[in-house]
Amino acid sequence: MWHLKGKKVLITGGTKGIGKAAVIKMLLLGASILFTARNSEEVKVFKMN
Repeated sequence: MWHLKGKKVLITGGTKGIGKAAVIKMLLLGASILFTARNSEEVKVFKMN
């Protein structure tokens, strides 16, 4: 299994669908994540889960 430790990843649309799945997978692989969403409420809900 490979890892992304020390890597930085930018994901657009990170609170729904494929973007959300990508955020979760990249976090599990050790990457630092920056993601965008259409509104801040979606980000708050994502952070709580």
